[in-house]
Amino acid sequence: MKEPTIYTYKTPEALSVVLAEKILNLIKDALIRNEDFHIAVSGGKTPEILFSSIAAKYKDPGYWDHVHFYWVDERCVYPDHPDSNFRMMNDTLLRYLTISYDQIYRIRGEDDPYAEAQRYIELIRSRIPFVNSLPCFNLVMLGVGTDGHTASIFPGNLELFDSEEYCTVTNDPVSGEKRITLTGRIINNAANIYMLVTGKDKSAIIGNLLTKSQNMRGYPAAYIRPTHGILEWFLDDPAAKYLNR
Repeated sequence: MKEPTIYTYKTPEALSVVLAEKILNLIKDALIRNEDFHIAVSGGKTPEILFSSIAAKYKDPGYWDHVHFYWVDERCVYPDHPDSNFRMMNDTLLRYLTISYDQIYRIRGEDDPYAEAQRYIELIRSRIPFVNSLPCFNLVMLGVGTDGHTASIFPGNLELFDSEEYCTVTNDPVSGEKRITLTGRIINNAANIYMLVTGKDKSAIIGNLLTKSQNMRGYPAAYIRPTHGILEWFLDDPAAKYLNR
């Protein structure tokens, strides 16, 4: 794996403006190649700001005709629930785009989680091009929790980075709620992985992860290691507090 590129910005808003343009450039590159663009997204406050930034500037239908939206993870809730990752993205971005419902592949958090994980596996297998014998997203967007989790892979779930399944069910160690998540091998097989982290409450975790501290070994985010793609970190200044820049 190549060393990741790390970008820092003063605010989440400044980060989102630059990142929106980078994402649109990836989409344009796929369009030039006459290829579909498959993106898997996560929830959180930083993506919420990003999606709002994209909706404000890049609503031109020409950008989105061949973009297909998937979710890295989802809580086991209805799609209109305040905690739904789908709802957040729909409210901030999807509703403003001229796209077909057939381009949106949400995880159905309201259904039986184990049956839904299997359905999502089959959907991914049937929709996404394979590279290295695995489905290959053009872009996977991830965050990092204060406990070092990413996607819905929590500390204690590190075996999910070796799982043969593309998708599985996990439990939030604090709330006990079930979640459905992509697993490590399919995440790490993406062409591009963007890690979005903002806020001073993430500074200690980011310091450990990006300075390769011994403390990082139990953090799932430390195991985001692309097999052939590009890893880039997008941080605001508070999150990057303990990095030497």
